[in-house]
Amino acid sequence: MIKDLPENNVTDIAVAVALEGETAERKIWHVYLINQKKENIENVLITSKGYGEKDGEQVKTSTLRHMFTEVAAGTFKQIEMIDEQTFGLNNEYWVSYYIGKQIYDKKFIFLPESIIDANFIKLPVVNKPGVMIG
Repeated sequence: MIKDLPENNVTDIAVAVALEGETAERKIWHVYLINQKKENIENVLITSKGYGEKDGEQVKTSTLRHMFTEVAAGTFKQIEMIDEQTFGLNNEYWVSYYIGKQIYDKKFIFLPESIIDANFIKLPVVNKPGVMIG
C-alpha cells in the first residue's frame, strides 16, 4: 500500500531555531517554520517532541501539536518557544502540509548539541541568527 503512494519531495520548507534575545538570566529561543516556496502551503500540521539520553537516563518530552491553516509563500510562522535545556536531546519536528490536493510531509531533527553558535546563520525570511534544517 505505501508503495502505491506518490513520492512527494519536500523542498523549500525549513524548520529553524532562532535566538530571539537574551537577558542576564537566560537566552530566549523560538522555533519557526519557513516557507521559501513561491506558493502557499495549507493545512499545516506539526508535531514536536524531544528525546534522547540525559545524565545516563532515557528522556522524552511531551509531544506537542501545532496547526496553521495557511503559511503564505515567502513567509514564516512561529511554531513554539524552546528551552535551552532540551538542546542536549534530539528535537524532532514532523511537518505535514497540502499544496492543492497533494499532501507532503517531512521529519526535521535537530541533533543533540547542534544548536550552537558555530552553526548559526542569518535565517532567511526570519532575519534572525539561528540554526536551520531545510
